[in-house]
Amino acid sequence: MKKYAAYILIVGLLLCLYGFLHVRPVRWDMTDDKHYSLSEASKALLRQTDAPIEVTLLLDGDLNAGFRRLKKATEETIEEMGVYGNLSLTLPSREETKLQDSLGLRPIVIHEREQNGKTAQTTVYPYAIMQYKGRKAVVTLLKNTRGLSGEENLNASIEQLEFAFMEALHLLQQKETPRVAILEGHGEPDEAHTYDLMSALSKYFAVDRGSIDPVNVHILDGYKAVLVIDPQTAFSEQERFIIDQYIMRGGAILWAVNGVRFSEQALQSNGFTPILPLELGLTDMLFRYGVRVNPALVQDIQCLPIPVNVSNDPQSPNLQPMPWTYAPLLLTSQGSPITKNMGQVMSTFVSPIDAVGGEDGIEKRVLLATSTASRVTATPGEVDLNDLNPDMAAFQYQYVPVAVSMEGVFQSAFAHRMMPEGIESDEPIRKTSVRTRQIVVGSGSILLNETQKGQALPMGYDRYSGMQFSNRDFAANALLWLTDSEGLISLREKSVVLRLLNDKRAHDKRVQVQVISTILPVAILAIIGGIVLVVRKRKYERV
Repeated sequence: MKKYAAYILIVGLLLCLYGFLHVRPVRWDMTDDKHYSLSEASKALLRQTDAPIEVTLLLDGDLNAGFRRLKKATEETIEEMGVYGNLSLTLPSREETKLQDSLGLRPIVIHEREQNGKTAQTTVYPYAIMQYKGRKAVVTLLKNTRGLSGEENLNASIEQLEFAFMEALHLLQQKETPRVAILEGHGEPDEAHTYDLMSALSKYFAVDRGSIDPVNVHILDGYKAVLVIDPQTAFSEQERFIIDQYIMRGGAILWAVNGVRFSEQALQSNGFTPILPLELGLTDMLFRYGVRVNPALVQDIQCLPIPVNVSNDPQSPNLQPMPWTYAPLLLTSQGSPITKNMGQVMSTFVSPIDAVGGEDGIEKRVLLATSTASRVTATPGEVDLNDLNPDMAAFQYQYVPVAVSMEGVFQSAFAHRMMPEGIESDEPIRKTSVRTRQIVVGSGSILLNETQKGQALPMGYDRYSGMQFSNRDFAANALLWLTDSEGLISLREKSVVLRLLNDKRAHDKRVQVQVISTILPVAILAIIGGIVLVVRKRKYERV
């Protein structure tokens, strides 16, 4: 009886364990990159949902190996999300998927070369549609970054799956759209040249434009972030104080300011322009916060081309592309969630940035930098259009920072100063901030778009070469990082190790691999079976 009681006890414990795990599943992620785990921010966001979440996955059809891997990773991410939220997955038919064109979802066409040399064409819808409480959001599954291979883009897309779904869910859960402000009143670019920036931000924020009231110290308090884009005239003492105290109260700010004054009009009409330091009255403030925008311009061998007339006959112009080193193509850092898996960023007339105050406790990260062959032109100086064949030996600088993010507790630029005249406030000057964030970019051009025939072109689009760069993604990610209180932007730092096959070796040794993977296991089983048979035969012959 004791023996049976022990068995019954074991069975009972196993049933209790099964019931507990059925009600509250326990999951262990044994992968090195935690590929199957959600972050705590994602879990918290999913637990906040109080209604079913419906996800329709459109990625289906005759997919190649890379897109099958993306689909499998997407389904695994959705399954993991379902552990923490009431989530259901729908896989529509091919015909139903094609009807999604009405939502503005355009398929992509993949051209593949088969083993027999023929080219196959496949239409793919790399999207998922998330619905929550009657609201709908589109999740783009494929990230197509210029300069990366197909496998690298697919791997980057898998890395960003959790962020893409959580970003969509966060937008669906929002009851009130946060507001950001673009400051005016100091010769900043007009709305036509910030149209695409405002369009990119409108997905996440309500964007206002306006100047600072030099009397109301709390005028910026209703904004999650403030943008200072390419000002040309100096800020007053009252304006600097209002911005400083906004930061001290936890406000976030994106500074896109140049350290140099120049004239593009003079450059176009005369072929040259002098460059002088641009005095905005912000140097002391930014230095106090931890950075310095230098009064200089960077030149880079890795740059955009411009059309130049190389003909001596004015009646028969011959325009040829020539490198314009004052328009560097900036490299993006893979060590920041803002710029991870982003391509190059287009810019013109950019000032270098130095990080200062290394012991201030501010966490600084370089976001954008020049290439391995660049130089710095100091002021006063001159930019000449005829300077199209620079001395390569002069380009000795590497990775010059031109955009930096800062996070921490900042010291006020007015900590040991009197309150400016005209400020109406009974509050004392805040000398230190709560923990907040700032981004400093050494040029406003990165956030601006060009216009053509009165129409705004996309931000980061070079109309001469026809190439599109990652300026739009940089602007959106920068504002998301500045205003991120839930930690969702950190999901962009998730890494999945890319383990690629050596195609040449796999092709050369395919017969050997086929033999090893098919015949060898059978042979091993046959040998083991023969040994067992011989052992049993000898054993029972003796008996």
